[in-house]
Amino acid sequence: MALQTKQTTVQAVSGSPYQLDPAQTLRAANALLKKMQSDFASRSNSSGKQDLLEDSEEEQEEPIWLCVTTKKHIIDKKRLKPGRIALPHSLTSLQPATADTPGTKICLITADPQRQYKDLIEHPNFPAATRGLIAKVIGLEKVKARYKSFEARRQLVSEYDIFLADDRTVTQLPKLLGKVFYHGGAKRPIPINLQGKKDRNDEKGEKRKPLVQGGTKAIRDAPNPESVAREIERALSSALVHLSPGTNTSVKVGTTRMSAEQVQANIDAVVAGMVAKYVPQGWRGVKGLHVKGPRTASLPIWLADELWETEDDVLDQEVEVKSVLGKRVAEIEGGKSGKKRKSTGGAVEEEVAEKEAQKARRAEMKKLKEKSRAEVKASA
Repeated sequence: MALQTKQTTVQAVSGSPYQLDPAQTLRAANALLKKMQSDFASRSNSSGKQDLLEDSEEEQEEPIWLCVTTKKHIIDKKRLKPGRIALPHSLTSLQPATADTPGTKICLITADPQRQYKDLIEHPNFPAATRGLIAKVIGLEKVKARYKSFEARRQLVSEYDIFLADDRTVTQLPKLLGKVFYHGGAKRPIPINLQGKKDRNDEKGEKRKPLVQGGTKAIRDAPNPESVAREIERALSSALVHLSPGTNTSVKVGTTRMSAEQVQANIDAVVAGMVAKYVPQGWRGVKGLHVKGPRTASLPIWLADELWETEDDVLDQEVEVKSVLGKRVAEIEGGKSGKKRKSTGGAVEEEVAEKEAQKARRAEMKKLKEKSRAEVKASA
């Protein structure tokens, strides 16, 4: 089953510097795809031996990343729960099962009890096409009990193509599944919302206040087959945003099986989502945008003219130069002894004179010690 893609239109470039140039993005995507495909062909021709640890399908379909560089840190703490941005072209190629091929297999990790979600998937109102993709539904407690060893986790990750996880369990999965799932990032569980829709209005129909202001806790409706199916379809057609303390964030926006136009449309969607949801100060907080592959250099598609967000972040150059010069003059005048000198012009002469005086004092102390030792011997 292939997910429906949205029709995208190319917007005209306006006079504002805070937007992508569609022509530049398309050129970068086209050049990157050609480079990655030629590199794959050269590796295949030069290497006569097959690496048994490499998956041939994954090697042929390499990811394309959008690298977003910001002027300041987006967040202060690492978030284990990634964000999602809807894409016009899905990153996953969903194939229905046939008599000859098993098709795409999805493993759904749910909160306990898992029977509730199995019943929803088996409900007649659940779309049959989406139901055919879900090969396994497993609860969090069974994940803890069955997949403790490295071999069991490796077998699990090789049996299924895509992993979906209830967003209530996403923060616990890195410790339970380990580096087998999270090292490469290709099969990281995609978070989905398996809870019902939150009722944000109280009994009177008014918007609920926060609990700290004396309000009441929001009540969720019971999940239904239609809402769960829509959530799964949205998750499969979204890009994941993993935020961490720093100025660089990489988001997967395409694969080598896509065309340059599809990669460009995904880049436009991800940039718009990042600027609107995650980057402080919007476009003014973005320093640069690049696209790259796992083995290629990054190609710039947008660079900011300013290195700061607001004028308050810029110091007056004259004030800065004066402060540096004043600090340097104070160091020269103070010296190691901490004494201030009247002028910087005779700083070298005064340092030489001070060293000579110290040398003379040491010689005088040496003479006094020798004299005292001689007196002690004479009295003995």
